[in-house]
Amino acid sequence: MKVLIACEYSGAVRRAFRERGHDAWSCDLLPADDGSEHHYQDDVRNVLGRGKPWAELPWDLMIAHPPCTHLAVSGARWFKEKRFEQGEALEFVRFLLDAPIPRIALENPVSIISSRIRKPDQIIQPWQFGHGETKATCLWLKNLPLLNPTNIVEGREARIHKMPPSADRWKKRSETYAGIASAMAEQWG
Repeated sequence: MKVLIACEYSGAVRRAFRERGHDAWSCDLLPADDGSEHHYQDDVRNVLGRGKPWAELPWDLMIAHPPCTHLAVSGARWFKEKRFEQGEALEFVRFLLDAPIPRIALENPVSIISSRIRKPDQIIQPWQFGHGETKATCLWLKNLPLLNPTNIVEGREARIHKMPPSADRWKKRSETYAGIASAMAEQWG
């Protein structure tokens, strides 16, 4: 199966699918953290053929992780100052959800996508997939089943939420947990 992991620089989801034999590619404006040759350093809109006929798309599945900077409700106190940026971010989400790819999963934290586009199909937590962490992650699905928990663990902490400010905090907070990536590849691949 040909899989596109949109807006992913870490390679976590790409690696999980490739380990199971899929032709998986990540795409992000940033280079791949792991230096993989299976990464497009580009705007995903270009990879999806912006301006070209949709019929040329070769993808069977897309898992999209659009930036949450202007969408997540954790930043609600700045919403009044971000209306333009939110509008652009929501248009990007619509673009991803409307891509003519047979199966699509879009993930984001609790965000305005729920009130401006539609409610998520599912909300998952890392502790359902082997990581003792709380971090509500919403999934908007097209032609995919709900993700079943694979390893429910104790020791649930909000480490990600309580991370102190740092230059790379945004990057650490956005990484996909290996257990979730593995479940996606196992159940959707």
